[in-house]
Amino acid sequence: MNDHPALQYRITPRLPSAHLFEVQCTVAHPDPAGQRVSLPAWTPGSYLIRDFARHVVRLSASSRERPVSVSKLDKDTWRCAPCEGPLVIRCEVYAWDRSVRGAHLDDTHGFFNGTSVFLMVHGQTDRACRVEILPPAGDAVRRWRVGTAMTRDGAAPYGFGTYRADNYEELADHPVEMGEFALATFEAGGVPHDIVLTGRHHADLDRLRADLHTLCSHHIGFFGAPPPMDRYVFLITAVGEGYGGLEHRASTSLLCSRNDLPRPREKGVSDGYRTFLGLASHEYFHTWNVKRITPHVFRPYDLEREAYTRLLWAFEGITSYYDTLALVRSGLISPESYLDLLGQTITRLLRSGGRLKQTLEESSFDAWIKFYKPDENTPNAVVSYYTKGALVALALDLTIRRDTRGARSLDDVMRALWERHGKTRVGVPEDGVERLAHEVSGLDLRLFFDRALRSTDELALDELLSHFGIRSTLRPAESATDKGGKPAGKPESALAERPVLGVRLGEDGHEAALTHVLEGGAAQMAGLAAGDLIVAVDGIRATRANLDALIGRLTVGATIRLHAFRRDELMEFTATLQPPPADTCVLALRGDVDDATRARLEAWVRGGPAASW
Repeated sequence: MNDHPALQYRITPRLPSAHLFEVQCTVAHPDPAGQRVSLPAWTPGSYLIRDFARHVVRLSASSRERPVSVSKLDKDTWRCAPCEGPLVIRCEVYAWDRSVRGAHLDDTHGFFNGTSVFLMVHGQTDRACRVEILPPAGDAVRRWRVGTAMTRDGAAPYGFGTYRADNYEELADHPVEMGEFALATFEAGGVPHDIVLTGRHHADLDRLRADLHTLCSHHIGFFGAPPPMDRYVFLITAVGEGYGGLEHRASTSLLCSRNDLPRPREKGVSDGYRTFLGLASHEYFHTWNVKRITPHVFRPYDLEREAYTRLLWAFEGITSYYDTLALVRSGLISPESYLDLLGQTITRLLRSGGRLKQTLEESSFDAWIKFYKPDENTPNAVVSYYTKGALVALALDLTIRRDTRGARSLDDVMRALWERHGKTRVGVPEDGVERLAHEVSGLDLRLFFDRALRSTDELALDELLSHFGIRSTLRPAESATDKGGKPAGKPESALAERPVLGVRLGEDGHEAALTHVLEGGAAQMAGLAAGDLIVAVDGIRATRANLDALIGRLTVGATIRLHAFRRDELMEFTATLQPPPADTCVLALRGDVDDATRARLEAWVRGGPAASW
């Protein structure tokens, strides 16, 4: 804490039915030349300019109960006229963003990230902040509680009242949930952890608590106890359909389908629950990798403009590699289930034509204008630094393990990053991950990184996986919903005869609306475009439900007549159906695995030292 007067904030769910928070900021000693304030343009962990100021409905200022004039300087900055102080700034913020990034308020609950509601006071962002969180009016909300990792400063546990943060960056990094929620607690690494679960659900809280305890304990053991926070909170919102997460220094906001949560008396790990556990694992790993092991350009965060880095492949991709690896290492899923997930990741990469056009470093750097702004051409032009980044992390890990004969691994590189940059809070330079990998492994990895990060060459995963006893095979997809990872239910010869149009459809409604037309596919060659609405195939009505079947009844090389609406114009196209690409990956343990290979596999998947080489 510093010696300057703390900035005083107050936030009230003033009108939940209209989705309006009232936020007040009191500045004891405003800038004599006129105090400037602004809302951030983006939030850490989500690399897109979101212009949170667009949700400000009105803003006013006063000092000693007299109005102070306010002028708008740009899209998210205001200037209050000079005054002696204290300066009180009030604004109304519209909160109807049902995601993990913004703010949401209605009669059932309230949620906000600090970046979407709390004004930055220019010149004073390093000062301590005190925040009074007030409840909405009325008896209907008398059972509302507060879930947050922010430090209490007079507020009762899970209660409304006063909280504090050492500076604005910390204030903005503690999301808040208010409402009626299920609560479960556990301790991992000597630190209390809360599960705050909002939304209608029938989750088995005891199992959720036990599994998250197992997962968190694993991650803490990976980097070394104690964990770098005094308390941690999982803020989970269950909805009908949804998926997303955002990391914070001592908490995470998770959005999930209620059907993905474990149900009472449910045995095993369903695909949906495995997806949820992977999401929780990903965001918890970020407690170390990105919240404390951080790119140099994020020290400190400049929330008014883009912060460009070529390292998102490491901070998101490496995290994506370890999020599922942690599930098998901690015993939450089987090795076979892990290979299923890994096969799905490889499949996603192979189905991205953008991998042949955009390098991983370019993907990281251009996240602000490409990855977070997907459009109809994204699959043809963009590669995901999550997906390819995870596979580069896999390749790097297996390469180090193979070439050092098990003496070193990516685990050692991550722990070195934690000691060198996480604990010291020294930002990672743009070449820092590469240099540390060279140093820790003792290998010359320059060619590896040049190919993996700065070229569009395919990753040499087959050879690496084979060295660890894993056979990789590719086959055509069984259907549009085939994610890969599992063996096909039909002979591969039958799959190869299944014709494809080369399109992706929207997931809503009954109409066969094209969201993406894949490059080089039959639809693109015929002249179809994203946004077109296919209504008939050879004179037979087409819908989202039956288009795949209509095409599947035909043969590769067949010429078909398609009718489609483009905007309000009916158009006719002639397409020649193509064979399906072998872009669906299945991984399995090789049948000829010897003891040495099995030991290498165990050391990798289980995370321990190799018993024999």
